[in-house]
Amino acid sequence: MIADCCVSRRGVLTIGAGAALTGLIGEGLSTRLAFAGTPYTGDTLVVLSLRGGFDGLSAIVPIGDSDYYAARPTIAVPKASVIAGDGMFGLHPAFAPLQARWAAGTFGAVHAVGQPNPSRSHFQAMEDMERAAAGTSVRTGWLDRMLGVAGASFPMAGVAMGTSAPARLLAGPTPTVSMLTVDGFKMNGEDPKTPMMGTLAKLFDGAPDLVAAPARAVGQSLGTVGALPAYTPAATYPATALGSALKDVARLVKSNVGLMAATVDFGDWDMHEALGGAVKGQRMYDHLTELALALEAFAADLGPAFGRVTLVTLSEFGRRVAENGSRGVDHGSGNAMLLLGGGVRGGRVHGAWPTLAPAALSAGDLTATTDYRTVIGEILQRRCGLGSLADVFPNAATAAPLNVVSSR
Repeated sequence: MIADCCVSRRGVLTIGAGAALTGLIGEGLSTRLAFAGTPYTGDTLVVLSLRGGFDGLSAIVPIGDSDYYAARPTIAVPKASVIAGDGMFGLHPAFAPLQARWAAGTFGAVHAVGQPNPSRSHFQAMEDMERAAAGTSVRTGWLDRMLGVAGASFPMAGVAMGTSAPARLLAGPTPTVSMLTVDGFKMNGEDPKTPMMGTLAKLFDGAPDLVAAPARAVGQSLGTVGALPAYTPAATYPATALGSALKDVARLVKSNVGLMAATVDFGDWDMHEALGGAVKGQRMYDHLTELALALEAFAADLGPAFGRVTLVTLSEFGRRVAENGSRGVDHGSGNAMLLLGGGVRGGRVHGAWPTLAPAALSAGDLTATTDYRTVIGEILQRRCGLGSLADVFPNAATAAPLNVVSSR
């Protein structure tokens, strides 16, 4: 087994030696190791999943909509507390570490975003969002499909960082890697006197490609990571799981190992109670502060490489417009997405605002006016160099771009 890492469950081997190999070196290793196409020259796409149901109305505050304050009498962010306000929207004050990025136009947001057939079930909503193929029989993750279209041919092209379990976004045939940390990415029980990869190489030498390819994939990934020099980041990250994961993503980007896409998870957004006011020591404030500090360190650490990275946030759903009796907010639908990167057209809130007037809501939720796939699709085409999106987002309607990013 691989400790601290797992070459992901892509094209699981289920027969003969393949089944044993799955048990030996990871949970379902891919055998598809090459795609046609030219070398990738697009941005590294970082998908930060805010799991639990991110409250976009607290993060990107609609200060110009009086119904926001009527719906949230005790937990609304006061107009006087927001930063970077434009009269209609303002940033939660916990985003102060990113205020300069907002002013520089490299940090931005899209509001009133949603997905087709929204669900208030955490599992169903995230499954649908990561599959992104409503109305079809497709079961792969949209990021796996993106990597396939972009020509990924090496497991390090796609990395689920901060986890030893394969990311659902990366489910599919494209070879990818999961790792808790870069420095901990190694074989379980690896002993310098009896290197396991050498043993595996001998074991599968001359074996059919169906059997040998996963072992080669593991060897390639371990060899690439093992050759990385010691890393001193150019910024101070918070001592959190999110900070550690983003530091390792920045390390891979700057090391030019061929990283095309990475996923990172940051949870605990399911704030049904005690969301708190917009001051330090309150639940939402402190969690947004942790997010902002990690994102700012990530951007600063990247330095010149920031210009070839685009980070986008996703969450399975937003929260109800009205606060509940526990001074929190329950599961909703319409939400905000955050964007960070050198090609982002930030310093503003994109998207059509439907208002929070009771008659404009969808069953008590913020009405979604933008399909989240429209935002991601624009990034994929303008920053990652993809042409048609039909193979990434099957059955998705064509929509006008929001101009959330510039073209490379």
